[in-house]
Amino acid sequence: MKKLLLVPVLTLASSLYAMAADEVAKSPPAAPYQQVSKLVKLPDFLPGMGQLFVDPATLPAGPFLAYDHDGKLVSTIYMLPTKDLNPDKAFDNLAAPGGNVDHVDVYYNAGHPGVEEPHIHVVLWHVPAADEASVAK
Repeated sequence: MKKLLLVPVLTLASSLYAMAADEVAKSPPAAPYQQVSKLVKLPDFLPGMGQLFVDPATLPAGPFLAYDHDGKLVSTIYMLPTKDLNPDKAFDNLAAPGGNVDHVDVYYNAGHPGVEEPHIHVVLWHVPAADEASVAK
């Protein structure tokens, strides 16, 4: 009996996850996300990243949603301050609002408008590596 009850619960959970991914699949995402270039002095489109949106309440870490020139979500980016990468701080359960993750890149950034302090970019790509070119320029 317990196994039969689990099936509808899992089906509902996966449906909710798919609906959440659909809500951010195309630019602009719904509130509370806001276009980063309207919050800080940055271009509307950042080569290598795309057009970024973030919920200001989640700064500085994010998640930032990154879209290509056609408004398609290509990645979810976290910007983790290097000062917080220590045994006293954890970044647990980093969500991928865009759904499936194809691959992950991690790299250092010395700081930029919006996240001035040195930080690590954790990029959850929702597209194959070959499609990263859609945000290259």
